[in-house]
Amino acid sequence: MANQEVKLLGFWVSPFVRRVEWALKLKGIEYEYIEEDIFNKSPLLLKLNPVHQKVPVLVFDHHKVIAESYVILEFIDDTWTQNPLLPQDPYQRAKTRFWAKFAEEKVFEAAWNALCSSGEKKEMALKLTIEAMERIEGELKGIENFFGGENIGYLDIAMGWMAHWLPVWEEVGSMQILDPNKFPATVAWINRFISHSMIKHNLPPRDKMITYFRNRSQELSSSAQDWIKI
Repeated sequence: MANQEVKLLGFWVSPFVRRVEWALKLKGIEYEYIEEDIFNKSPLLLKLNPVHQKVPVLVFDHHKVIAESYVILEFIDDTWTQNPLLPQDPYQRAKTRFWAKFAEEKVFEAAWNALCSSGEKKEMALKLTIEAMERIEGELKGIENFFGGENIGYLDIAMGWMAHWLPVWEEVGSMQILDPNKFPATVAWINRFISHSMIKHNLPPRDKMITYFRNRSQELSSSAQDWIKI
């Protein structure tokens, strides 16, 4: 597979794109990165992902196109078998997928809504986020390194946004989610993850993120809309 051309269409601050980049780098796969303006979508993006018109999009072997970050992660893991991301045991693989889906639907979505809202809606979203984080904390108790064992695995990559994006959202939204007294195992995992040599050198700049998410959250909070689906 070494000679296969790989391209990734992304957006600099997207955690979904970043998780694909982490997987590619952990596997040692060379790729061409193409930055997209998601607010002014290019003809290339619309052509490659006409269904969702979103990033990330992976282009493999010139013409094979894969969209959606979790689908791309599994494709990467199946195609390049070195440094496996998913567990080999079917039961453990199923559990990994379950918790990845849980984190996306219950933590990411609620935290995003807490950031982009105010008043009672913000309080409700924050409450749901913290309740979901309690479940994550329970899974992390007893884990000394990563979900993947000694090395970063699929679930670490799936939840990796919590290590860098969530603290930014806390600052921008003037809220606390990652209380170290309430979530000691989660905070310890975050510190291990963010300190990994590959991860810490492949993160969007925090100051730029704060500016982006402050503007974005203000735009969304000023528009009358219900719960924002991810």
